Amino acid sequence: MRARLHTTPPEIMHAMDACTTPTGNAPRLRGCDIVCVGFADWNTELWTNQHHLMSRLARENRVLFVESLGLRRPQISGRDLKRVFKRLRDGLRGPRRTDGLNVLSPLVLPFHAHSTARRINGWLLPMLVGRATRRLGFERPILWAYVPQAEALIQTLKPGLVIYHCVDDIAAQPGIDAASFSSAEIGFAKRADLVLASAPTLTARLSEVAHDVLYAPNVADVELFATALDPGPIDPALVELRHPLIVFTGAVVATKLDVGLLVELARAQPDWSFALVGPIGLGDPRTDVSALTAEPNVHLLGRRAYEQLPAVLRAADAGLIPYAHNKLTESIFPMKVYEYLAAGLPVVATALPSLAEVADVATARDAGGIAKLLRDALAQDSRQHRLERSRRARGHSWDARLQEIAARIDALPTREPAGPSS
Repeated sequence: MRARLHTTPPEIMHAMDACTTPTGNAPRLRGCDIVCVGFADWNTELWTNQHHLMSRLARENRVLFVESLGLRRPQISGRDLKRVFKRLRDGLRGPRRTDGLNVLSPLVLPFHAHSTARRINGWLLPMLVGRATRRLGFERPILWAYVPQAEALIQTLKPGLVIYHCVDDIAAQPGIDAASFSSAEIGFAKRADLVLASAPTLTARLSEVAHDVLYAPNVADVELFATALDPGPIDPALVELRHPLIVFTGAVVATKLDVGLLVELARAQPDWSFALVGPIGLGDPRTDVSALTAEPNVHLLGRRAYEQLPAVLRAADAGLIPYAHNKLTESIFPMKVYEYLAAGLPVVATALPSLAEVADVATARDAGGIAKLLRDALAQDSRQHRLERSRRARGHSWDARLQEIAARIDALPTREPAGPSS
């Protein structure tokens, strides 16, 4: 049965009978009202799954993006204090229009471990989001949440569909109250009509409590990254670096990166250059990169805008994913996997569980194994191999992922207006 996701005015009923619209054999979400509760701010330094999907959905749907609820305890750091002041400023405004969608910065208390703060937030968040959706004219929207605290919105929004999109083991991140988060996640997953999980470990865990779980690993803007195979500009910071040039793109944070492995790898291959392109300490302000900056062939180049990354990868000889082995990374499917592959690069990574079955990604558990895989990849690489990698990656696009999600939604039964949790 097709899901009727919200009530459509009679005058446009002829345009669609539901907000999943068949297009041949590929349904798509079109004409929906969507309230997305994210785990980051919209104008963040690095775009993640939520930004890529919602920016695309906003082309044919009305989207309200609710910014981060401050799950991580704020620290006395320049980045955190700047975020606090920005949230206070933006929280006094209603939803603002940006990048084709509406963004709301809710004023909530970032102390989710405390029952009093949770009760206050349980009142504040529905009030603020409810006021915003009424102003925008939303009716029975899709509630698409990346954090389980969005359960507090079900009674207010009476959503036509509830989606929990789990792309990380957030409870394993530093500064998160794991007990309260895990409890909230179990409750929300049970109530969700559909759970999307980006890694096999997340899929297995959530399948124990949710009735409909779709494994949906992170993908890429494959068309953008495939341009790295074309002649074009190279990022100026990489032009003079010695080759072989091994590149990592993404947040440089100690919670994810294996700093010791990188140092060992750099010392074992002193004639190679290692370029780390991304913000330092994003989400982990206490990250210490002094061991990396001490190595002469390791280059921390800072953040680049998303559309500038093909110019970075155009210079690279290989893409590297040097993640640590810990509880957080056990549940990560890095977005950079298909970005690197769409750019045609050979990809070498530490042995993350999510990458075990991914074609064109070679994995090892230590620096010695990583170095050998890189040497083999560099020796065997060719223009033809790059074109083939990029071609195989083309099926792993954000548009393809949205079609898959729409098809799953299209098969769901009609959801009645939500009542209070039993």
